[in-house]
Amino acid sequence: MTRQRGFTLIEMAIVLVIITILIGGLAVPLSAQIQARRIAETRHDMEAIHDALIGYAMSHTFPHPTLPGEVRHYLPCPDNNNDGLEDARNAAGLCTDKRAGLPWITLGVKGADAWGNRYTYGVDRIYSNDQQGFNSTPTGTPAELAIYPKATCTAPVVMNDIPAVVVSHGPQGRGSLNMNGGTPLAPANVAADERQNLNVASGLLPCNLTTKFVSRTPTEDFDDLVIWLSSNELFNRVCPAGGCP
Repeated sequence: MTRQRGFTLIEMAIVLVIITILIGGLAVPLSAQIQARRIAETRHDMEAIHDALIGYAMSHTFPHPTLPGEVRHYLPCPDNNNDGLEDARNAAGLCTDKRAGLPWITLGVKGADAWGNRYTYGVDRIYSNDQQGFNSTPTGTPAELAIYPKATCTAPVVMNDIPAVVVSHGPQGRGSLNMNGGTPLAPANVAADERQNLNVASGLLPCNLTTKFVSRTPTEDFDDLVIWLSSNELFNRVCPAGGCP
């Protein structure tokens, strides 16, 4: 009679160790793939936001007060209370804030990035003023919004004189508002370059200016995704051929 021999506990343990190693080796690439997919999804959504801002400017106009037949365009105000709607302007046509949340309901876009965090939105007041606005050129002084490679906000500048900027606070979401309005990390725990992009009081920003943002190659302590509207692009899309009717 032939005796059947089963696995010993040692053999089973060895097999389990091998399986664990194999699964662990697959988990890292899978996690990287998921992260890459979320980054690509967020970039795609931010392009939709970019186009929605241009579409808003195209459809929101008012007649010029002193030039008959000429219209002016303007961009939306930021959303300061996380309701998805742009804030009201004051009597002079100016937005309450230069930087706050993205008015995603007003624009008809997604309200959060792929990690569930709200976007930060900055707009220059000479482009969002619904009593002055712009056609082929802005009305008023040059725009204050600028993008820098570091939170020192000194030369060289990546881009200046820009009408609007949108920030996703990246995979880590450090210091950002989540969909419920909470902050995952206090601003003090965020590196300076990321802190400069947060929707917080200007006193918590390294440059102490809500008109300055940072965009650079991602690193361990900086994973923000930043897009902006250049004035040339806005004029060419909204007012082709050098002017608006």
